[in-house]
Amino acid sequence: MSNPLELVLILLASAVLVVVLARSLHLPPILGYLLVGVAIGPHALHWVPASKESGYAYLAEFGVVFLMFSIGLEFSLPKLFNMRRVVFGLGMVQVLLTVFAPTVGAWLLGFPWQLGFALGGALAMSSTAIVIKLLAERMQLESAHGREVIGILLFQDLAVVPLLILIPALAQPTEHLAPVLALALAKAAVVLLLILFAGQKLMRSWFHVVARRRSHELFVLNVLLITLGLAWATELAGLSLALGAFLAGMLISETEYRHQVEDDIKPFRDLLLGLFFVTIGMQLDVSVVVDRFALVLLLFIGPVLFKFALIVALSRLFGATPGNALRTALALAQAGEFGFVLLAQAGGVQLVDDALLQPVLAAMLLSMLSTPILIHYSDKLVLRFVASEWMLRSLALHQIAVTGMAAAKHVVLCGYGRTGQNLARFLEQEGISYIALDLDPERVREAAAAGETVVYGDGARREALIAAGLARASALVISFADTPASLRILQHAHAINPALPVIVRTLNDADMERLQAAGAAEVVPDAFESSLMLASHALVLMGVPLARVVHRVREVRHSRYSLLRGFFRGEDDVAADAAEQQPRLHSVTLTQGAYAVGRTLAELELAALSAAVTRVRRRGIRVGEPGPQTRFEAGDVVVLLGAPDALEAAEIRLLQGTK
Repeated sequence: MSNPLELVLILLASAVLVVVLARSLHLPPILGYLLVGVAIGPHALHWVPASKESGYAYLAEFGVVFLMFSIGLEFSLPKLFNMRRVVFGLGMVQVLLTVFAPTVGAWLLGFPWQLGFALGGALAMSSTAIVIKLLAERMQLESAHGREVIGILLFQDLAVVPLLILIPALAQPTEHLAPVLALALAKAAVVLLLILFAGQKLMRSWFHVVARRRSHELFVLNVLLITLGLAWATELAGLSLALGAFLAGMLISETEYRHQVEDDIKPFRDLLLGLFFVTIGMQLDVSVVVDRFALVLLLFIGPVLFKFALIVALSRLFGATPGNALRTALALAQAGEFGFVLLAQAGGVQLVDDALLQPVLAAMLLSMLSTPILIHYSDKLVLRFVASEWMLRSLALHQIAVTGMAAAKHVVLCGYGRTGQNLARFLEQEGISYIALDLDPERVREAAAAGETVVYGDGARREALIAAGLARASALVISFADTPASLRILQHAHAINPALPVIVRTLNDADMERLQAAGAAEVVPDAFESSLMLASHALVLMGVPLARVVHRVREVRHSRYSLLRGFFRGEDDVAADAAEQQPRLHSVTLTQGAYAVGRTLAELELAALSAAVTRVRRRGIRVGEPGPQTRFEAGDVVVLLGAPDALEAAEIRLLQGTK
């Protein structure tokens, strides 16, 4: 297939299919990209030629460029300093030993030590994208093992930079290796010094100039120019594109434009990185894997077990409990996306020949596929194999039970972040007792030392809620905005105490119906409450009597925020997946001859399409509250409320009468 347009269409269609399936199965898209690459590549369906023969392979490298740029944006000296013990202690030792062992093993077995070094570098990496996503879904990022995982992943990401410099240099003949390595490191040092010291002030000043133009298009173009420009500069110096992108991210991370840049670059990064993983999958020859399945299995099980044992030992050495050490190892024992980057680079410079590359690629793919399974069952595995975990969990529940034993008619708070702490202060002022459950051990320690009634515990666990005295409580408040966790808590709460009122916090109105259907007595959307406070202050300052303002606010809350449901969407709204399904407002002008002209709202049956008419404007004047007998005229502006699909169907019915 030589037509570039056909190649692009196949890749785009594959990417769309992958993302849809991954979202439906709640799996990271990275795994899907790899599998699609295997399917459409030259070794399976032959839809796309080998990546080395096609022009888009170079384009796929930009995915790595933008990934390294994102890592550079996260490079924060204060963050590294706060986590220095885990990052430069546990993380550094893990990477060094994981690289060292295969290097020595290859040398002892008579293979080139450079081969062992390249494979060790790939083995040392774990999947930042998959692990962080899974831990966030399980609300474990702030747990003891979650912090260890983040620290190790952070050092792994940083270790990619020197590995990207060293691996190409190792491909040189042995007699030239020392000067080539010295030259590469010297170049890297010079580039680092020039960019970091000369570029800091220049970067901030230049971004100020661009930002003052107040053009989003110019801002994005500037980010792309800096990212690709520095990548080109480092490649010109004989280093990698990815190193320059990492440095660009580091420079921008020290400016106040960091978060805006991160949002702007994310679509490019995700798209091109997906293309990169498709090309990695295309390199896998399934027939070779089947013929050498025993080797693939050995390369899958051996490195995972080695890395697992190493991380358990190191985590214990750095003071973790047996259970947390096991959880950390289960999360990090598998391969990661940077492992594919390093392996592709090693294959490109012939450090790893194709006969070994195929089984290693297959083993790494199997390893990544196992990550969600191992993390999902990590708690059960820990309880099964760590005897002390039962004791620690019993002690945690005992501590909750001791606190909640004497409590009655109290409030159980799930989450003791800023919102939970503010609520606790109001409860204290009214003399209402409470028990707060939180998963951040540092926060719990400091708050408990200050006399707050907070204990370490997961509100999504039935036993923790029982120990907190939920059966005797007068109310349950979920103060964090996490819908899946809130649904689990609601299920447990209504099984323990069916009559208990539960108040749930959410970010917006996207999940209000789900939470109310699950049994929440009240759902408090952050976006609506901030709008109410803003409106009440504005009305009071405009001279509206305070009693009337209070009445308006109560009216809105009593109607479950019906006045505030939906919004007119603009370009500055964040196009998040959840936000796409939020109810929104849409205006439709009825032209002469439109189907709705002369018909009543009842005759149109828009409710059957899950759309509602919130108001009608006729000749610039609002026409009362729309009811079933409201009859439409030509020129009317009808304001609809509903999800995007419902709005589209309702507009077609208003104008054409179909659907």
